[in-house]
Amino acid sequence: MRKWVRQAQVDAGARPGTTTEESAEIKRLRRDNAELRRANAILKTASAFFAAELDRPAR
Repeated sequence: MRKWVRQAQVDAGARPGTTTEESAEIKRLRRDNAELRRANAILKTASAFFAAELDRPAR
């Protein structure tokens, strides 16, 4: 119960801290960041694979 009251005070601006909206945005941005890191890792792997294919001599 205290936590809810404290968070309501933060959201109202009566107390310093991270608002509910800011917390939700941070959570969303962290999720997006993790997704982009996974995509980047996949692209690096694919890039290395295709670079190796280009280095092979043609038959």
